[in-house]
Amino acid sequence: MIKAVVTDIEGTTSSLSFVKDVLFPYARAHLADFVRSHEHDPQVKALLDEVSKEAGVSGAGQIIAQLLAWIDEDKKATPLKSLQGLIWEAGYRQGDFNGHVYRDAAEKLKAWKAQGLDLYVYSSGSVHAQKLLFAHTGYGDLTALFSGYFDTHIGGKREPESYKKIAGHIGYPTQQIVFLSDIKEELDAAREAGFETVWLCRDSMLDVDAEHRQVNSFDALNWDTQTA
Repeated sequence: MIKAVVTDIEGTTSSLSFVKDVLFPYARAHLADFVRSHEHDPQVKALLDEVSKEAGVSGAGQIIAQLLAWIDEDKKATPLKSLQGLIWEAGYRQGDFNGHVYRDAAEKLKAWKAQGLDLYVYSSGSVHAQKLLFAHTGYGDLTALFSGYFDTHIGGKREPESYKKIAGHIGYPTQQIVFLSDIKEELDAAREAGFETVWLCRDSMLDVDAEHRQVNSFDALNWDTQTA
């Protein structure tokens, strides 16, 4: 019996192109100015100190260069993700863009919440960035649907231990939690931890022999029967 749904964002609730073609370029274009303008703010300074420690660099110039290199490598560095979230916050507030969420995802998330399922987000993007995206969608502010958010502070998305920690925070046995993602390796890790899994394949043909159940949209998922 499923009691909680944990969902990825990119390629699952939201378009990959929104993240890759809108959010990432925006953060890259504004990163240097943001760091130089906010490097003495306590929150930003703490993140820059993390970059210095992790990469062995010092000074604003080297830190900015390292952050830009991480962006180009698509490195899931936690301080980078947190800084990107702060930059995107300004973009959302200025109306430079809205968070993309698929219609089927928005409707199903609302329906599942109404049915009593607990909903959570687990993404490599920072919790701050996750909340910003769901707060500024074409379907309104969806943040009230979620009982919690998780990012790489809890662990990598391809590590089974991360999902065990998430289950501990949620308070349900792992077999009562389903994880939705478009990445096989993440689903493998979640299944190893004991989660039920569903593989979102929005732009590809479904493989009936795949190791995880595959669907093209949230419309194919029905939790009325409380089964995965």
